[in-house]
Amino acid sequence: MASIADEKYISLTTFKKDGTTKPLPVWIADFGDGTVGFTTASSSYKVKRIRNNSKVLLQPSDAKGNVKDGTVEISGTAEVKTGADFTRCEAIVKKKYGMQYRGIKLVGKIAKLIGKGSGTDAAVIITLDQ
Repeated sequence: MASIADEKYISLTTFKKDGTTKPLPVWIADFGDGTVGFTTASSSYKVKRIRNNSKVLLQPSDAKGNVKDGTVEISGTAEVKTGADFTRCEAIVKKKYGMQYRGIKLVGKIAKLIGKGSGTDAAVIITLDQ
């Protein structure tokens, strides 16, 4: 049976403080311990929303976040991790996405250098409800 982690992109829906949904496309990887997730900047709005409300929705999508026809939305609970947890997750995401990951990591480093964010320094780990 296919897993959500087999997808290249998913639409991740987080929730604003007022309950409004905010979907956006992200990569997804299987962390091998019953969880899935991705890496991101700890300064990103999605991280701020997850810290406020850990409920998330995931659905297969394209790189622009357009949900794939015939797919089902899956709910889960997200946690933001840094340090050793981030390092472990980063290695898994890097293995799946290769050069694409290295390119995004470089963009994050440049953004951090010019004061536009924290770079890729956090992992979002999602425990699926199914």
